[in-house]
Amino acid sequence: MDPDSVDSVDRVPHGGHAAASQIEFSANVNPAVPEGARDVYRAAVDALGAYPPEPPADFVAAAAEYVAVDPETVVPTPGGLAAIRLAIETTVDRGDSVLVPTPSFGEYAREVRLQGGTATTVPESEILAADPTDHALAIVCNPNNPTGRVYDRDRLLAFVRRSRDGGTPVLIDEAFLGFTDRESLAGTDGVIVARSLTKLFGMPGLRAGFAVATGRQRDRLQRARRAWNLGTPALQVGAYCMRQTAFVDATRERIERERNKMTAALEERYEVTPSAAPFLLLEVTEEPVDAVIERCDRRGLAIRDARTFDTLDSHVRVAIRRPEENRQLEEALLDV
Repeated sequence: MDPDSVDSVDRVPHGGHAAASQIEFSANVNPAVPEGARDVYRAAVDALGAYPPEPPADFVAAAAEYVAVDPETVVPTPGGLAAIRLAIETTVDRGDSVLVPTPSFGEYAREVRLQGGTATTVPESEILAADPTDHALAIVCNPNNPTGRVYDRDRLLAFVRRSRDGGTPVLIDEAFLGFTDRESLAGTDGVIVARSLTKLFGMPGLRAGFAVATGRQRDRLQRARRAWNLGTPALQVGAYCMRQTAFVDATRERIERERNKMTAALEERYEVTPSAAPFLLLEVTEEPVDAVIERCDRRGLAIRDARTFDTLDSHVRVAIRRPEENRQLEEALLDV
């Protein structure tokens, strides 16, 4: 991190701040948790009198199996954002340029600026056509947040090859890829993949994730990673959850089914962006955005004001939750 840049970099807004009485649609978190995960967490308390294992072999083994890679390529991190920061810290120097998609997760540009770099923004729909030459890093969010766009694998691999030929590593944030049946690019040469466990498994407070990289990039991530950077509960619960394949399959089926229902219901009043993620981006065209947010709030539903994303000026983003909750949201959004 560049000390001279810290004072000029502000924090970015996020969802996930619903009141206790509200249903949380502003953060894209699975409302379900794998059966047995809470028991694993409680049992981990008995091990808090000792340091977590270093390296955390069982967590690494579970992560490697989860994305089908060699365990040597897995770098544990306390959440996906920590993997993103580690990747940027080990590739970006003061004055460097980084290709950043927009609209997308605001922390990419923030982390680049904290390193003293420049975020060179590209429309997220055009990121794979961008020229990665002369950039220290290129970032892709797949599926993209907040649009839900999932990128064609062949086009993504072609972009990686162009980047690799030009000496530019690619950071692919796959925080929401687990909600789909798409294959990860983890283990691809020239790619650093960042994965979050807490969204798919409904535990954002756990702070568990990992990065995957090969070659020199893997070596730099491993050297820079802090020792004991995940606590024992995160390691044990994270490893357990990654092995719950039936839970993952059921979640994917529910998300796809509910996303289709919600799209069909809402497109009569909103411009709904096609999505492969556990959320929908809605363009508000018939009334002020504030009126939509306030109406949902009155009905006990917290949704995301997507105007906080770069380039969006009339949008909200809504998560996909349980069927009965989604029906409540549809009624509020449609004002019925």
